Amino acid sequence: MRYVAYYRVSTAKQGASGLGLEAQQAAVLQHCGVPAIQSFTEVESGRRADRPQLTAALAYAKANKATLVIAKLDRLARDVHFISGLLKARVDIVACDLPAANKFTLRIMAAVAEQEAEAISARTRAALAAAKARGVRLGTNASAINARARAGADAYASTLTATLEELRLQGVYSVRDICAALNARGVPTSRGSKWHPTSVQRLLDRLADVEMAALTQSLRSYHPTSLSG
Repeated sequence: MRYVAYYRVSTAKQGASGLGLEAQQAAVLQHCGVPAIQSFTEVESGRRADRPQLTAALAYAKANKATLVIAKLDRLARDVHFISGLLKARVDIVACDLPAANKFTLRIMAAVAEQEAEAISARTRAALAAAKARGVRLGTNASAINARARAGADAYASTLTATLEELRLQGVYSVRDICAALNARGVPTSRGSKWHPTSVQRLLDRLADVEMAALTQSLRSYHPTSLSG
């Protein structure tokens, strides 16, 4: 089966660490038996409808007459109207946890998932209200938001490592050639747009920073005192 894999993790931390992502990749590979012709990874909450990686995955699957495969239905969304809209995209969609499901079944399961999400949201609001009543200060500062945004960008950049390595093996090294190759393959930026030389350079710089951070962390585990500053 020719298929396009779509993975989604809810937080930047999960995307950067591989938590949840590796399990999805294993489930999809086990179900399909062969690697995907292309894969897309989203680091975003399931409540967000504007997901560029999902849009790109659907477009790629449609252009290549492939099936969109996900590990679990809730990786798409917990909104029945959103699921219904996806089913109108004229792309076959398979959820590994419901391989025999048809469009009607997917809508029913999406409705159940939506109800569960609403229940979770209600419990969260109640807990926050109770905490506020006890005098707990609520809120998120700007530095935490920026940190999550950087972690999300790092996580998405890491998903392109294999693609960049494949291009290098094919002799594609320059920024402009990488840019052209990524656009030709239909691989979008983290914002779902086309690549430009500047965005490719930022991607390469980000991956270099991620690799250096991982190396530093590895060295620190061996020499904690020498790298403590």
